[in-house]
Amino acid sequence: MNPYIELEDRYYAPFYSKRPIVLVRGKGARVWDVEGKEYIDCVGGYGTVNVGHCHPEVVKAVKEQAERMMSCPSTFYNDVRAKLCEKLVEVTPKPLERVFLCNSGTEAVEAALKMARRYTGKKEFIAMKRSFHGRTMGSLSATWRKSYREPFEPLVPGFRFVEFGDPSAVEAAINRDTAAVIVEPVQGEGGVYPAPPGYLKALRDICDDKGVLLILDEVQTGFGRTGRMFALEHWGVEPDILCLGKSIAGGVPMGATVTKPEVMESLKRGEHGSTFGGNPLACAAALATINVLLREDLPGKAREKGEWFIGLLRRSLEGHKAVREIRGLGLMVGVELKFQATPVLKRMAEMGVLALAAGKNVVRFLPPLVISKEDLKKAAETLEKSLEVLKNPRG
Repeated sequence: MNPYIELEDRYYAPFYSKRPIVLVRGKGARVWDVEGKEYIDCVGGYGTVNVGHCHPEVVKAVKEQAERMMSCPSTFYNDVRAKLCEKLVEVTPKPLERVFLCNSGTEAVEAALKMARRYTGKKEFIAMKRSFHGRTMGSLSATWRKSYREPFEPLVPGFRFVEFGDPSAVEAAINRDTAAVIVEPVQGEGGVYPAPPGYLKALRDICDDKGVLLILDEVQTGFGRTGRMFALEHWGVEPDILCLGKSIAGGVPMGATVTKPEVMESLKRGEHGSTFGGNPLACAAALATINVLLREDLPGKAREKGEWFIGLLRRSLEGHKAVREIRGLGLMVGVELKFQATPVLKRMAEMGVLALAAGKNVVRFLPPLVISKEDLKKAAETLEKSLEVLKNPRG
């Protein structure tokens, strides 16, 4: 056994379905293991490295900031934090003018839930079936899958679940104690389901009519993933609260909650905070990442490459006896199989392509947005070959 695998198995938290691959280096859309084997990376750190592994500008920003200051609590002002907040307000929808910085997407959701309760004075939330918002107790309470939720009940009370894509179900579920509706523009962990046309706009109208806040969880869809800087731009919808994370800092841990001023200002001093949130090192990485995304038009490239990749998958796999459906938006793509995805993912890795699951039977692609069409073509071919090679696809 590889010594690093042995060490992690012995000491690291046993919470993950581990693959026997020790990754030690990444560049662009490629990663290498400890033995030197090269892989096309369509996992992308669960969508955290939209600008690619070790982008030179992000590396440079981190190095320079590490030599200057790595930690500065929000009790004090900081130059790079201030610049990042300004940049986030510039790139998010106009009504969103206040920023809270934290360390992950689930923390961004936790902050959103607290703000919604504080601002409205109400306690309940409407969330969607198939939703995934995180694993901490508040965000887990807004997450649908029973296997995530049930071992930790009782969770935070007041969450009701309705069908994703059905605005009438949301309207019917709202009552006088509903604080907010929380929704992903594209359900990622739930199986890569983009919102139907008109759905998010209908939710915005319902929330306005009922005096309820709209929270958009763009932790996975933000920063170019779906072919726009934020997925909400596909539908022209402006939320009251926007939750961000994953690729905000090019692979460095960070999350953000961006809101209308009156929503965030409803929290009093001391009612929320984060020791490491907004630390200068992560802020420098985030500034560099956003600048790269904008200058290189990576959202536009994701849109063009994603349409091409989905078209390629449909031409090669639609009608395949193992495939139920192909869906996605930009470079957030899911191939739903008629059996579990795990043996397919294992075979793809053996052939040099890393992808991940969404639920039990969806092969999900979240590659860095800098990936080439050549690598996407190889990923599609590898998936097709893996489906053909497997003699017993049910594993």
